[in-house]
Amino acid sequence: MIVVIDYGMGNLRSVQKALEASGAKAIITQNPKDIQKADRVVLPGVGAMQPSMEKLEALGLIDAIKQAIKSGKPFLGICLGLQLLFDSSDEGGAVKGLGILPGAVIKFSSLKVPHMGWNQLVLKKEDCPLFAKVEPKANVYFCHSYFGKPAKPGIIATTTEYGITFASSVWKDNVFAVQFHPEKSQTTGLQILKNFTKLKI
Repeated sequence: MIVVIDYGMGNLRSVQKALEASGAKAIITQNPKDIQKADRVVLPGVGAMQPSMEKLEALGLIDAIKQAIKSGKPFLGICLGLQLLFDSSDEGGAVKGLGILPGAVIKFSSLKVPHMGWNQLVLKKEDCPLFAKVEPKANVYFCHSYFGKPAKPGIIATTTEYGITFASSVWKDNVFAVQFHPEKSQTTGLQILKNFTKLKI
């Protein structure tokens, strides 16, 4: 069973439907106990980091997320869900994140935002199982103004060019996170989600 975490930020039903189209059973929940029981966990989201962290805390989900990751079960962050995993963000001032991944979330400087539409992935970690059977330099759908800058570049799984080269996905142990929206990325996105449902950590 895959749990999609509901903290009031993002189109959760689209993520759930895409996971189901990939052959998985997925439920949307705000219940920490469901996260504890899940085989895999997905943290999606669209919006700003500070209100998202406040909602996660109010719902008692922060500890549940950290425990799920610590347990070793496959975990996928999507868009804002990637950004939340970092130490901090400069969106609206200094905002503390979940602190799972060392690094900060910063805004595209001197570029039109949001970065929205289709753009290309450049695979940096050939062995990343999330991108198995994904075509080289595949295009995926983005919509964001901020991006994660890992303190340790070794966790960067893919990069994308938008005025600068930024980390469009990261991978550390059982934690995977993508800045783009696989649920909106057609065949490529479905393959990525299918790969997540088949992960063996």
